[in-house]
Amino acid sequence: MPSPARTTSPASPTSYNTPPGPPVPGGTDTPRTLRRSTLLAVCACVMVAQSMVAAINLLIPQLAASSLHPSTSQILWTVDAYVIAFAGLLIPAGAAGDRYGRKGALLTGLALFAAGAATSALASSPGVLIAGRAVCGTGAALITPATMSVLVHLAGGPARRTQAMTAWTLAIGAGGALGNLGGGLAGQYLGWRALFWAMVPLAALLALAVAYAVPRTARSAGRNQDPLGTLLVTGAMVAVLFGIIEGLAYGWTSARILAGFALGALLAAGFTAHALRTAAPLFDPRVFRSPRLRAATLGTAAGFFGLFALFFVNSQYLQGVKGYGPAVTGVAIMPVTAGMALAPRLVARWSATPRPVVTAGLGLIGLGLLGASTAGPHTPYGVYVLWLLVISFGIGACMPALTIGVVTSLPPHQAGLGSGLGTASRELGAALGVAVAGTVLGSAHDFTGGMSSALRWAGALVVASTLPVALGYRGRSGKGV
Repeated sequence: MPSPARTTSPASPTSYNTPPGPPVPGGTDTPRTLRRSTLLAVCACVMVAQSMVAAINLLIPQLAASSLHPSTSQILWTVDAYVIAFAGLLIPAGAAGDRYGRKGALLTGLALFAAGAATSALASSPGVLIAGRAVCGTGAALITPATMSVLVHLAGGPARRTQAMTAWTLAIGAGGALGNLGGGLAGQYLGWRALFWAMVPLAALLALAVAYAVPRTARSAGRNQDPLGTLLVTGAMVAVLFGIIEGLAYGWTSARILAGFALGALLAAGFTAHALRTAAPLFDPRVFRSPRLRAATLGTAAGFFGLFALFFVNSQYLQGVKGYGPAVTGVAIMPVTAGMALAPRLVARWSATPRPVVTAGLGLIGLGLLGASTAGPHTPYGVYVLWLLVISFGIGACMPALTIGVVTSLPPHQAGLGSGLGTASRELGAALGVAVAGTVLGSAHDFTGGMSSALRWAGALVVASTLPVALGYRGRSGKGV
């Protein structure tokens, strides 16, 4: 990576990064054209990667009763290993794709994803299953930032870039809903191993689609790959995620959880000090001086905080309270995709002024969560699904603008790194949503009351985030949205 420029104005979020140099040997200068086949291929990849975050949740009862005889802690790690590897490696994986080749990173990620799925399907012990999930998550960490980086490089003007980011964001949201559907169908009709086996040929088909439809893009020049910075930022992410995810199991004030958060803070501080001293850091933390970047990352985390708090209680509500089977539960969450698909079309006219779109979208997510908190045993599904549609419309309205806000705060040759930052904020928000909802549910005397409290807390926190996000979007970013 080129040495950061130290003399330019701090007002611009890109002032700490020099323009991209010539492509490194083996790189290719690709014309900035985005074909429909390329868009479909990369969106399918990110959809599948995201689906495995949610799919495992509906299989927990089967896993608990399986011949593996996992303990409660091992079941928790089976769920969490994917998320920890996925989110913990996103930033260095995005930077690696920028430096070594995005198409190669995408194909490598698909290969690891398939290998991890096969390992999980063949698991003869809980430890092997957990390891397979971690390998899958590592593959997803390579896939997700590479897909966005490819789109940023190939999309032409701002309008085409907005369309591409809207499709990518829809794929992320649809992946969560399809994961619930796939997990429910496998849990009711096929068995938990079938879900993992299905991922192997699917990843192979996606690799063929990528090989055919995705062109190579110019790599970022740079010699120093900053291994120490990579180690520090990855360790910080993993430690913080461990604290968030395991806080419910061990207690938020337990020595183990407090040590995890303390270690994360120390490693993050160590990365900041290292990045400010070295000539070619993984990324310069001073980019967060940009109000737009801070607002976009906060808004992204808040939106996925609310969405995954909903996902966490939804399957338990529909199965435990309404009496739906796993397959019907998976189908019942699918209306979430409707608003995500329709909203971007309706708000497209305001794409040049993202502040009202972002603010309104986050407000709708909060309102929908507060409305869903009123659901009980006798609430008709039609009423409940209306609140799901409000939440999904809010996600569809604000997430494309928030995604573009993160990515365009870094120069194009660091698009993979920008995607890593944005997706890391998504996964951190999702993990926090599950943790907060789970903590509130765990302290309640009955599920319905706990669900109401959990969704009210989630809704209130999302609404509270709208003010700082709106303030961050007051000015225009250095690169524009």
